[in-house]
Amino acid sequence: MDVSQDDFDRLLLMEHARKTAEANYARNPLDADNLTKWGGALLELSQFQSFGDSKNMIQEATSKLTEALLINPSKHDALWCMGNALTSHAFITPDPDEAKGYFDKAHECFQKAVDEDPENEIYRKTLEHTGKAPELHMEIHRHGLGQQAMGGGSSASSNVKGAKKKKSSDLKYDMFGWVILAVGIVAWVGMAKSNIPPPPSI
Repeated sequence: MDVSQDDFDRLLLMEHARKTAEANYARNPLDADNLTKWGGALLELSQFQSFGDSKNMIQEATSKLTEALLINPSKHDALWCMGNALTSHAFITPDPDEAKGYFDKAHECFQKAVDEDPENEIYRKTLEHTGKAPELHMEIHRHGLGQQAMGGGSSASSNVKGAKKKKSSDLKYDMFGWVILAVGIVAWVGMAKSNIPPPPSI
């Protein structure tokens, strides 16, 4: 897999965020902000992994976000990240009925995030776009991209012309693009907030 310099920098940033969150968790396992950052970092890192490793990281991200929401059920950024984790899980699930269950849960999380922070443009846009996800899922799996991602596929799918492979690849990047961008923004904002120096005492 070719990785651009920007992707490599983002990979390093998210790996650092993951390790920092893991260390912070050892000191305080009840910090919902830290658990949310950890889940967001894992979700972003999952985009750089092979199918099996990606699926495991998405499940681990879901676990961390579940912990955060047990501590603070109305934490809008954790709800929004959970919606992204569930959406990612749905896209790597070949069965349309099972994927629909993940998409429905993701929609609920996005709706709750909007309810908690109605002024957040990213949350509103994500909720608006989540309705298109099941159709995109069907399109991806109809073109065999899901089988290719899982390392499967028939010999017929391996004979697909280069242009069709490029189209499937572009579709995959379109699908994950908005998820990666949104998770990156949340992780960056969370890290920026945690690194703000205290105001000078007067």
